[in-house]
Amino acid sequence: MKTDTLDTLSINTLRTLAMDAVEKAHSGHPGAPMALAPVAYQLWQQELRYDPANPIWPNRDRFILSNGHASMLLYGLLHLAGVRRVTRAYGVEEVPTISMEDLQKFRQLDSVTPGHPEYRWTSGVETTTGPLGQGVANSVGMAIAARWQAGHFNRPGFTLFDYDVWAICGDGDMMEGVASEAASVAGHLQLPNLCWIYDSNRISIDGSTDLAFTEDVGRRFEAYGWRVLRVDDANDLDALSAAYRTFKEQRGKPTMIIVRSHIGFGAPKKQDTAQAHGEPLGAEELKGAKRAYGWPEDSQFLVPDGVREQFQKRLGARGKQLREAWEKTLAEYKKQHPDLAEQLERMQRRELPEGWDKELPTFPPDAKGMATRESSGKVLNALAKNYPWLVGGSADLNPSTKTYITSSGPMKPGDHSGRNIHFGVREHAMGSIVNGLALSKVRGYGATFLIFSDYQRPAIRLSAIMEVPSIHIFTHDSIGLGEDGPTHQPVEQLPSLRAIPGLVVLRPADANEVTESWRLIAQLKHHPVALVLTRQAVPTLDRSKYGPASGVAKGAYVLADSEGTPEVILIGTGSEVPLCLEAYEKLKAEGVKARVVSMPSWELFEQQDQSYRDAVLPPSVRARVAVEQAEVFGWERWVGLRGSVIGMRSFGASAPLKALLQKFGFTVDNVVKEAKDTIAKAKQ
Repeated sequence: MKTDTLDTLSINTLRTLAMDAVEKAHSGHPGAPMALAPVAYQLWQQELRYDPANPIWPNRDRFILSNGHASMLLYGLLHLAGVRRVTRAYGVEEVPTISMEDLQKFRQLDSVTPGHPEYRWTSGVETTTGPLGQGVANSVGMAIAARWQAGHFNRPGFTLFDYDVWAICGDGDMMEGVASEAASVAGHLQLPNLCWIYDSNRISIDGSTDLAFTEDVGRRFEAYGWRVLRVDDANDLDALSAAYRTFKEQRGKPTMIIVRSHIGFGAPKKQDTAQAHGEPLGAEELKGAKRAYGWPEDSQFLVPDGVREQFQKRLGARGKQLREAWEKTLAEYKKQHPDLAEQLERMQRRELPEGWDKELPTFPPDAKGMATRESSGKVLNALAKNYPWLVGGSADLNPSTKTYITSSGPMKPGDHSGRNIHFGVREHAMGSIVNGLALSKVRGYGATFLIFSDYQRPAIRLSAIMEVPSIHIFTHDSIGLGEDGPTHQPVEQLPSLRAIPGLVVLRPADANEVTESWRLIAQLKHHPVALVLTRQAVPTLDRSKYGPASGVAKGAYVLADSEGTPEVILIGTGSEVPLCLEAYEKLKAEGVKARVVSMPSWELFEQQDQSYRDAVLPPSVRARVAVEQAEVFGWERWVGLRGSVIGMRSFGASAPLKALLQKFGFTVDNVVKEAKDTIAKAKQ
C-alpha cells in the first residue's frame, strides 16, 4: 500500500469506503465521493469550526452536502471524525453517530445511512438533501440566521455567533432554479459567511453537461454579486486551502469556489463518464480504482491505522479548543447579559420565552369583521413583541400578506439585524431559506398567495420530512379573491397541502381563530405549518353565542348546536364557516336540528382520541354537508358516503365576489337545500 502521507491515506479511505458501501448495497452514487474526497477532507481538516464531540455546538460551522446523492462522502466523514450521536432531547451520547456497521448498512431499512442525508435521522447531517438545489438554498437561510444571531446576541467583548456556512454542490444544483433564486438573495444581502464549493465535473446522468448546460456559471455568480474563485484540480490540497483561506480573509460578499474534478476519479474505464454517477462500479472496476490508489484490491471497508487519529489530531483538537473557548465566553456572558443568555438557551431548545403570549389579542364580535390576513398581521405583530427570534418576510407581498414586523426594520445588504426579509418574487427560495432559518433555531416564516404554494412546494415537503417548525403563510386563499380570476384563485392547492404527511394545515374562520392558530403555531417544535388566510373580510363571531375559538387546538370543534341529536352537521373551514352559521340559523328557524362544526385543521382533528372525534362528528349522524371553497377531494373522509360537499369541481372565474359565490353555490339557500337533501338521503 502506498502511504505517501496520512492526508493521501485519509482521502483514499473516504473514497474506498464510498465505493465499498455502494457496491455492497448494489445501489448508490460512487463517482462524486471519489472525486470530492480531497475537497471535503481538506475543508474539514484545515478550516471547519466543528467539534465531533458536540455536533450541536451553536457556533459551529455548518457543512452541507447539497448534491446529496454523494451521501457516502458525508457518512465517511462523520464516521472517521468520530462525530457523536445526538438525542431528540438535544443530549450528546458517548457513541458514534455512524459506526462501521452503519456504513455497511448503507441504503438499508432503518439504517442511519440512507440513500440521501436526512436531518434528524443522522446526527451531523445539518439538512436533508437530495432534491438538487435545496441544500444550497437552505445554506442561505443558515447564513442569514448566523448574521441575525450575531446582530441580536453579540455584545462588545462577547462574540457568540460568527460561524460560516459551507456547501458542496454540483452541476445539477447549478441547473435548478431554486439555487439561482437563493444565490440572488445571498448576493443582494452580501452574506460574507457563505461559501459554495461547486464541483464542476461536467458530467450529468445523460452524459456530458455540454448536452444541456453550457453557460459560464462563474460569470453568472459574479453578476449576482459573489466573489468567484477557481481551483483547477480537486486533488490539489494547497490550492484548495488557498481558496478556503481567501474566503475567510476577504469578506463582504458570498464566495463561490469552482473546483474542476473528475467524477469516478481513479476508475480505469468509468472516470469522467456518466456510468460513474449513479450505479456501483462493478467488481473489476472497483479493483482497478483501488489499484490506482495503491489500495489492497480485495479489501472491504478498510480504515488503515492512523486515519481516525488524523481526524482527531486536526479537526477534533481544533474543534474542541474552539468550543471550549466559546463555552467559557458564554459563561461570562450569562453573568453580564442574563436575559439574552436565557433567550439563547431557549432558542436552541426550541422553547418559547416567558410571557410569549401575553399580548395576543382577543377580538370583539363584529358583523363586518376583517380579512383573516388582516387579523393575522395584528396577531403576528403582537406575538413578535415577546418572541424575539421570530424572523421572516414575504415574496414581495408584505402589503397583501400583512406579514411585516412593524417593530423592526428590514434586513439590508451588509446589515442583517432586522427581522423582516424581503425575499423578492422568489417563492421557492423563500421556502428553502425559511427551512434554513428553522434548522438554525431561528423561527422563520415566509408568506405569499396560496396559489403560489405550488412554486414553494418542494421546500414545504422537505420541512415536513425534516420535522422542522417552518411557518408557511398563504393568503388570498380561494375564489374569494374575485376578479383576478382562475390563474390566481387556488382550487386544488388546499387539498394538496393536506396530502403532505406531517404538515399542519390551518384555515381559521375568523379573527379569534387566527389568534388561536398563532398560539398553536408558536408552540410547535417538530411540525411545519401552512397558515391559510382570506383576502376578503369575514365576520368576527360572537363567542358568547357560539363555541370558544380555543377549539382550534383540537382541529375541529362544535361551534353551534341543536337541542338533542342533530339531524344534520354542517362542516366548514375558513370563510365558509360564517356561511354555515347563516344556514344553521335558517334551518333552526324552520325546525331542522343542525350542528355547525368549524374544522380549521384536519391534521389536528385526526390526532384527537376517538371519543372526542365522535363527540364532534357522531357516527350516528350520517347527514353531513361540508362547505369549502376548494377542490372537494378528501372530504368524503368526514361526510361519509351519504354526505354532501359544496366545493369546487372546476377552476374559478374572473368576476366580482358576489357573482362567484352565486355561480359556484356558496349561498345560504344552497347550503340549506343541500342540508335538507342530505337529511332525506340519510333516511333512505
